[in-house]
Amino acid sequence: MDAPVDLTMPPGLDPAAALDALMARGAAFLGTRHAILGGAMSWVSERNLVAALSNAGAFGVIACGAMMPERLAEEIAATQALTQKPFGVNLITMHPRLMELVQVCLEAKVGHIVFAGGIPPGPAIKAAKEGGAKVICFAPALALAKKLVRSGADALVIEGSEAGGHIGPVSLTVLAQEILPHIRDVPVFVAGGIGRGEAILSYLEMGAAGVQLGTRFVCATECVAHPNFKRAFIRGAARDALPTVQLDENFPVIPVRALQNEGTRRFLEHQAEIIRRFKSGELAKDAAQLEIEHFWAGALRRAVVDGDVEQGSLMAGQSVGMVTKEQPAAEIIAELLDQARAALLARRAGA
Repeated sequence: MDAPVDLTMPPGLDPAAALDALMARGAAFLGTRHAILGGAMSWVSERNLVAALSNAGAFGVIACGAMMPERLAEEIAATQALTQKPFGVNLITMHPRLMELVQVCLEAKVGHIVFAGGIPPGPAIKAAKEGGAKVICFAPALALAKKLVRSGADALVIEGSEAGGHIGPVSLTVLAQEILPHIRDVPVFVAGGIGRGEAILSYLEMGAAGVQLGTRFVCATECVAHPNFKRAFIRGAARDALPTVQLDENFPVIPVRALQNEGTRRFLEHQAEIIRRFKSGELAKDAAQLEIEHFWAGALRRAVVDGDVEQGSLMAGQSVGMVTKEQPAAEIIAELLDQARAALLARRAGA
């Protein structure tokens, strides 16, 4: 049986110190003041936002996405020019040049590499660790969490279906109960739907080493996302951020949580039309599946960079309803921490 961990607040410890104590393991692992990671969001988590988060005491993470090695090297160098604080790089495990991307990170002395989008291959983990980087992996289930730790992961992120972008089927509230009591060897960070400090506190008290937030930081002043994209987040409510709908089980659609718009509605019509053409014999199954998958190609860039919030993809987590204004990254982080400390203080006052 796993040994119990004492997460109670010692008598006389002020809320700020108590919160620091709860975050101590995660902050030490990241090398930061606060155990808060910025979620890696393609076209959003670039040099400006990443540096702003790290300069504010959190941990920014570059979203490599589809970048080629030369482009990633440029982005890392540009980020290092804006901050002397630690930051990480998120690499997609399916990238055709993954091993080269790992080497780019190592040559640039990036201290933390985050592998996302699937189970990272053993050689990639080995190369990262032997090069001196700490490895962070995503774990959608307890069995996989244990496997990743055995494979060399130095820390884990468990991300619930409340998150934006590509999501799994299980909520963070369930994943936290399933995984946190049983993974003690490495720090575990939680993600998905977190928008206030009270929630951060509750997960820390459950045993999380820290948290990861993405949606809350889209409307940071330093974020380069198009003003139209930011306005969509400020207007959006939790009920507007829904996962992609699949019309036919024979044509799987990878679930993506995003704000609903004209593009979302057109995607349903597109699926229906492609399925009709397949059933009439106009399209082979492989070609039909490809046409469905290609519908959203470039859609996130159109929304984030070009500001096309009608046809583009507005990937957002359910915490989008807590995004109410544009504000500096440091102010967002301070607000989250103040909320967590106030919750601790209120608890003590009521004891």
